[in-house]
This record gives sequence, structure tokens and C-alpha cells, in this order.
Amino acid sequence: MVEEEPAPRMLEAAVAFGRVLRGAGLAVGTDRLVGFARALEELDAGRREDVYWAGRITLTSRPEDIEVYDRAFEAFWERGEEAPPPPRGGAELRIPEPEDSVMPAKESVEADERGEEAVGLRYSPVEVLRKKDFALYSPEEFAELQRMLSDLRLSGALRRTRRLEPARRGRHDPRRTMRGAMRTGGETVRHRFRRAKDQPRRVVLLCDVSGSMSPYSRALLRFLHAGVISGARLEAFSVGTRLTRITRELSTRDPDRALRQAAGAVRDLSGGTRLGDALKEFVDRWGQRGMARGAVVVILSDGWDRGDVALLAEQMRRIRRLAYRVIWVNPLKASPGYRPLAAGMAAALPYVDVFLSGHNFESLEELARAVAEAAGDGRR
Repeated sequence: MVEEEPAPRMLEAAVAFGRVLRGAGLAVGTDRLVGFARALEELDAGRREDVYWAGRITLTSRPEDIEVYDRAFEAFWERGEEAPPPPRGGAELRIPEPEDSVMPAKESVEADERGEEAVGLRYSPVEVLRKKDFALYSPEEFAELQRMLSDLRLSGALRRTRRLEPARRGRHDPRRTMRGAMRTGGETVRHRFRRAKDQPRRVVLLCDVSGSMSPYSRALLRFLHAGVISGARLEAFSVGTRLTRITRELSTRDPDRALRQAAGAVRDLSGGTRLGDALKEFVDRWGQRGMARGAVVVILSDGWDRGDVALLAEQMRRIRRLAYRVIWVNPLKASPGYRPLAAGMAAALPYVDVFLSGHNFESLEELARAVAEAAGDGRR
């Protein structure tokens, strides 16, 4: 079936906007402009928000393009500076500014069917932000994300240790019982007990910072920072062509400073990926010496690996034997029709207990629940 051509007015608006984008330094091809015009036909061209997102989805492909796009959109549709006049008729796109994406919900007054004023509550944009893909976040939205992450608790499920603590019931504690009897003339008035102490399991986070993960690594590193400063037993590593421990760098409470310190420590940021080599270094140097034993190990990666896939499978098998639970977080999992066909992802999946996406805030909440719940399955 042959696709219908977009309406001339919509195509004219798309081409005019494309000139402004090129002037701002953003390269947009004809195919993208045609896609933008088709999107305008399907949406309400009288709503600025619809037009903004139609263009942002079809005309940008990288996070760094968003700032350029925002400036060009503002100039063309609002101020008209150094831009052709907007199209006439049905393609008119000058409309009121919507509420800020990070503002709280506001009351609005509308007329009901009888013409009487009715007060309603607008849908909170923060709820929209929770479902929004991290790759589409603006700098202002990243700031709001940090505030949202501050309320997110990341802590492993409780495990019973060999250490004992005082308790009302349990194993009899003769030493404390006799010590109490000495205060009452040698007569045992009250028996003391103790039981095994429970403490949260250690959580180990290994975050892929390679080029293929760049649309998501910024948000995921903020997630790691929120976990480190929460006081949980948590260790953080970056994974690329090498392994870097960044727990200390992320321990600073200032999120921007913490991320700068982590970026300074990670020498392979936005580089290639050798998951097998990095995981082998983790198991040899830290994992089998105690860090991964009985821990919840979380790997945040899209599974693209330029290294030896057999080595990756072997290291995943070693981690699986050491850890209490292995969770893999892949932002691509949220894509419609996604299947784990990448060689690295296919090799790792047999050793994964829980497979999640990590593309938005809601998916990180799901990850926090999976880490905390990590229900007993007969393993240590």
C-alpha cells in the first residue's frame, strides 16, 4: 500500500521549521521533515504541546539535540525571530504556552455542558515525567528527576546472619541470664534470650557507560548516586571497556558534584563495551572475595558487547553461583517488539533471575521493588 503524501499546508510548515533547525545547527533530512508533517496531520496542530512533541520525536535523535531543538522551536513558533512567518489557515501553530513539565498540578476553571463554571484538576505533569523515556529528558527534567530519586529507597532484602542480638524469645542466653542473676543475689528472676540478627543484603550495581547506553547512562548514574547516599549497603561500578569502582565518587550528597567526580574517574565513558572482561575483573577482584556472596547483583546494560560472548556467559555463570539474585536492567526492553537478539544479551539471560527495563522513573521504581523483595528461593 502506498503511503499518502502529507497535506501541502503541513508540509509547508515542516519545511519552514526545518530551515530554522538547520540554521540553529541541527541537521534534519527530508525524510524526517515528511515524518514531522505526517505527525502534524494525526495530532491537533492547534495545541503547542502536540506540535512540540511531534517535532521532538521525529526531528531529534540524540539527547544533545534537544537543547538546540528547544531554542529553535521557541524562536519559530513564539517569537518568530529570524524565521519565516507561520503558515496560514489550518496550519496555524501559535497557541498558548502549556504548564511547565516540572510544575505541580493546578486547578483549572472550565464551563460544563450547561455553561456553568466547573473547577477541575489538571493531570500533574510529574506523573507524565514518571512515564517519560530518559532519552527524551530536558536539563530541567533531569533536575526534577533528582528530586524524585531522593524519595526512592534502594535496599536489599533482609538476610539472617550468624551474629546474635537480644530478643524476647529464641535461643537461651545463659551469660546475660547469669549476669542479671548477680544483681538479685544469685536468684534467676528473668531469663534472657537471643536470636540471629537480620540485616539488608548488599546490593552491587554495575552500570554500562558505553556509547550505546549514552541516552540512559546519565539518568542511571543519578539512580546509582541516590542509592549510594541513601545509607544502604551498596557498591557501584561503571562498565565499559574496563571496570571502575565509583562508590566513593558517588558518596557526595551534591548530585552534580558526584556525577562530575564519577565522570572524572571513568576513563571509558561513551566508549566501547567489553562486558565479559569487565565482569571477570569484578568477580576475580571483588566478587568471589565476598562482595557478591549472598548479594543482589544488578547489571544495567543494553547487552551490546564487542568482546568474547563465551567469556561473558562464563562470568555470568560465576556471578549466578555467588549472588543471591541477579537482576538485568535493559532500557531497550521497553521498545515495542523488543527481543533479546544481541549476542551478549542472549548469552547472559540464562543466568538472570529478573529481567527489567530501565528507560523511565516507573521502571526504576520496579527495580527498587525487585531488589527489596528478592524473595527467598531456597538459596543463601
